[in-house]
Amino acid sequence: MARPDDEEGVAVVPGHPPAIGYFPVPGGSPAGKMSAEPQNGPKAGCLALNGVPRDSPATVSGALGRPQTQLAAEEETQVRLLPTVPGEEPPGAEGSPAPLTALSTRRFVVLLIFSLYSLVNAFQWIQYSIISNVFEGFYGVSSLHIDWLSMVYMLAYVPLIFPATWLLDTRGLRLTALLGSGLNCLGAWIKCGSVQRHLFWVTMLGQSLCSVAQVFILGLPSRIASVWFGPKEVSTACATAVLGNQLGTAVGFLLPPVLVPNTQNNTDLLAYNINIMFYGTSSVATLLFILTVIAFKEKPRYPPSRAQAAIQDSSPEEYSYKKSIRNLFKNIPFVLLLITYGIMTGAFYSVSTLLNQMILTYYKGEEVNAGRIGLTLVVAGMVGSILCGLWLDYTKTYKQTTLIVYILSFFGMVIFTFTLDLGYIIVVFVTGGVLGFFMTGYLPLGFEFAVEITYPESEGTSSGLLNAAAQIFGILFTLAQGKLTSDYGPRAGNIFLCVWMFVGIIFTALIKSKLRRHNINIGITNGDIKAVPVDSPTDRESKTVMMSKQSESAI
Repeated sequence: MARPDDEEGVAVVPGHPPAIGYFPVPGGSPAGKMSAEPQNGPKAGCLALNGVPRDSPATVSGALGRPQTQLAAEEETQVRLLPTVPGEEPPGAEGSPAPLTALSTRRFVVLLIFSLYSLVNAFQWIQYSIISNVFEGFYGVSSLHIDWLSMVYMLAYVPLIFPATWLLDTRGLRLTALLGSGLNCLGAWIKCGSVQRHLFWVTMLGQSLCSVAQVFILGLPSRIASVWFGPKEVSTACATAVLGNQLGTAVGFLLPPVLVPNTQNNTDLLAYNINIMFYGTSSVATLLFILTVIAFKEKPRYPPSRAQAAIQDSSPEEYSYKKSIRNLFKNIPFVLLLITYGIMTGAFYSVSTLLNQMILTYYKGEEVNAGRIGLTLVVAGMVGSILCGLWLDYTKTYKQTTLIVYILSFFGMVIFTFTLDLGYIIVVFVTGGVLGFFMTGYLPLGFEFAVEITYPESEGTSSGLLNAAAQIFGILFTLAQGKLTSDYGPRAGNIFLCVWMFVGIIFTALIKSKLRRHNINIGITNGDIKAVPVDSPTDRESKTVMMSKQSESAI
């Protein structure tokens, strides 16, 4: 992977000692022959553990290539190696050259820039659908044409996710961010040239470029959180990164009905209003692209956590993207999460795309309130996302939290479905807010849960596959729900989603939770955790490491 070092100020992570040693894991070397000779970094196959210098003889002599058994001696050694008191240095840490885990203040700048250009991309996704009747009249096209301006985001993601995640894993975070921000900016400017009634194809072209930009955006939250943030803030950082996309959807629900009111009887005024919206979007996108070029860096000078140290200290030449993909699809808990995340997020995409049509079916002339209901749905979800992220950082209860939020989302969808036609729009505001709080709040949960159960596979690859599943389900759900809504009314379409969400609850309950990244961060080593995701557990017999009594005494 591309890993250029950035020079910037750092602060040592509270509770982490200023030195990390390396625990050799036999990869291709015979037992007992792993070299500890210092080179530019530790050799591939080393797991970072606090307290033992990488060239310690005890470290080398303790590496045995035999199956792991849980022994009290090993646990005792880990207690000795891994400090529990903040600032305490374990034996063997004296004289180490420099801190290897630290937090960079730049991490907040990187997170802010990403969140903002993700916001603009999400705004462009929903800006047509929330005033679909206005654009139908302006361009003289059907509602299905306008729906495809939203669904093109989902359609483009599926074939492009694999090259995009390959680029992220092999060329790095900065290049991926530049592509996402740059294509988003280019698509926005192309749409500025489409404000004529016969140029629907130009606006579709611009929207298509924005949809390609999305491929380089949606997979980054968990990668940014893992690369830049410490173990006590990683879930909150991921939730904040997802928050930017959600906020963009919220602004997309709110602003278009205000900026482009329904003035079908005055085409010139309508075109002028659309121009204001398009040029304003492209100007903001340009500013954010410039900021991305200037301030978005590949990674901090020092890794923020032990888990990142274990991965970054690995040899990049040994990384295999194809094997990483195979490993993910052989991971049954991840496959189940792939399905459940796709169902939940696909349902959210479908509801967002068709919200205007559902509201106007029962509340004629309420385009502005339809946008406000969408805003309520997403803002409530933003609150849910942050609370879920804070809760995960505090408790690490990924499986339980994910299942509870899924169940509550299902009940929120049921309530929304059967109260939509009561004739009181204030009720729709309330039920939409409840639905959004849990449904949108689920999004960062899925990202972080996936990273935990698939570590040390690339965060970009796992989150990219999750988003691909979401796009596939989103297209299918939008087409099916749109057809049911047109033929039988909004209730039939919403019941369709409720059935699928119930299926998602069952699959979520079947996921086995094994928090691999968390275990590394607290110092629990396991033979299935390798510094480089080269071999699937089924490719060859799992090799693990124990420390002999002699090496324990040496340490």
